[in-house]
Amino acid sequence: MSILITGVRLNGETTDIFIEGNRIKQIGDQLNVKADEVISGEGMAAVPSFVNGHTHAAMTLLRGYADDMPLQEWLETKIWPVEAHMTEEDVYWGTKLACLEMIKTGTTFFNDMYWHWRGTARAVEEMGIRAAVSAVFIDLFEASKTKEQMALNEELYAARDEFGPRVTFTLGPHALYTVSEEALRWCAEFARDKGVLVHFHLSETEKEVQDCLRDHGVRPVKYLEQIGFLGPYLVASHCVWLDEEEMDILEAHEVRVVHTPISNLKLSVGGVFPYPQLRNNGVIICLGTDGCSSNNNLDMLETAKVASLLQKFYINSPVVMPASETLALITSQGARAFGLESGVLKTGQWADIALVNLDSPQLTPHFHLDSDLIYAANGSCVDTLLCDGKILMRGSRVEGEEEIMAKARERAFDLVKRAAG
Repeated sequence: MSILITGVRLNGETTDIFIEGNRIKQIGDQLNVKADEVISGEGMAAVPSFVNGHTHAAMTLLRGYADDMPLQEWLETKIWPVEAHMTEEDVYWGTKLACLEMIKTGTTFFNDMYWHWRGTARAVEEMGIRAAVSAVFIDLFEASKTKEQMALNEELYAARDEFGPRVTFTLGPHALYTVSEEALRWCAEFARDKGVLVHFHLSETEKEVQDCLRDHGVRPVKYLEQIGFLGPYLVASHCVWLDEEEMDILEAHEVRVVHTPISNLKLSVGGVFPYPQLRNNGVIICLGTDGCSSNNNLDMLETAKVASLLQKFYINSPVVMPASETLALITSQGARAFGLESGVLKTGQWADIALVNLDSPQLTPHFHLDSDLIYAANGSCVDTLLCDGKILMRGSRVEGEEEIMAKARERAFDLVKRAAG
């Protein structure tokens, strides 16, 4: 399969992009090539598709179900009781809805942690995008559950090729307060041995830090270093409550860090992600939405705007996290964090491309693309999306989107009804 995108704006110039298989083969003005499919890029700009560094995709089913509540009460009285009744089919349709939303807003890769791994993987494979998929590893410090979770992840790892190369198996130990030291050590060893990533919640709240000091005598990052959990395979989400020593430790171990500004604000975690310090330390940083029950959408352009404005406000400097740097967090830096051959549009890279409609009101009059995308646009400005050399959306339409929304709506209300008894 070959695709030719003609007359599109790229890096301020009008050019053509020729795609063969799943990679960009040529970029140049008025390319003299034949293609199976031609896409007119007139009035559009080509940008790398977006990377969502932290999600719980199937939680689209709980979007708007329980809002404006304290975090612990929200988890214990609303979210966890409903999740206990989720089936693989619920997760499948919830993830299909999440994939649809991400496609519609320009995202082709997400890093996920949730129950029923196969339901998520099946949805990703069918929808045509990419994902790092982990099953939630929670043992609640019970030895029997630790062994059960180890066995489950070994089984899923062995079955990882069932869903094709766009689905990547990862480990998903949830957090310090839900996973035993034995399990954390096992996850780190497994990751090193098998070459897989570990997806983890870290220092989201001050309470997590205080509990770690009480139980272990050190802060979370120091404790994780002591037990051998840190390494370049670790993708740590949130990382709000860090001190200078912890930031140095994360850098020394090449840990990837995901900033989730909207969920941090909505759940009132009581602090602000230390972006300038981590950046200056050389830590690899990207952005994530978190799940739809704590955001409540999966629009990476919206997330990027909030991330930038939050830092400007908190640091009291309008020059911190400028537009070009912020855009990189959801493109090239996101790709770097997950080892993706994408994030920039150049020959040899994966053909993961978003075409943005420059005739959108939000992008008019259009002086600077980076500024327009971060401060003015949202995901609705994306007209066409390609992933792995295939067209997933054209004219802002995705095949089968009505059925996906209808089925997800049906599963969501049925799930809540089941949970209510």
